[in-house]
Amino acid sequence: MIASSPPHEAWYGILPHLNASLNATSALLLTAGFLFIRRKRVTAHKICMVSALAVASLFLISYLTYHYHVGSVRFTGEGWIRPVYFSILISHTVLAVSIIPLALITLRRALKGRFDKHVRIARWTLPLWLYVSVTGVIVYIMLYHLYRA
Repeated sequence: MIASSPPHEAWYGILPHLNASLNATSALLLTAGFLFIRRKRVTAHKICMVSALAVASLFLISYLTYHYHVGSVRFTGEGWIRPVYFSILISHTVLAVSIIPLALITLRRALKGRFDKHVRIARWTLPLWLYVSVTGVIVYIMLYHLYRA
């Protein structure tokens, strides 16, 4: 007997879980990269930061694929948690959009050997990117685990 492929809902249903995993992985790689550069381990820093960018790129592809096919997912929490959720979501979304050019500029400056300028922008990029990665996981937990429909 030939197994049929699962319905689209079943296949796309794994993407939010994958996305949260990718966000968490990004946060871990960013943290490790920061710790490596503080210890002057430049090669390990580079590997972590380029890996974080690759993981974030995979996240973006997966996220856009999911929402293209599924659309938006309604938050079902009620009461005081709604403004908390939407505050986290809005700040996460706005900063996520800004991270794309910030990360690319930061990487470009490092690749060109402009380390003084790289450090200057990385001091902004890193904490914002970490915030986006961590709040992405928080949004996922709230939307798909704590207050799912």
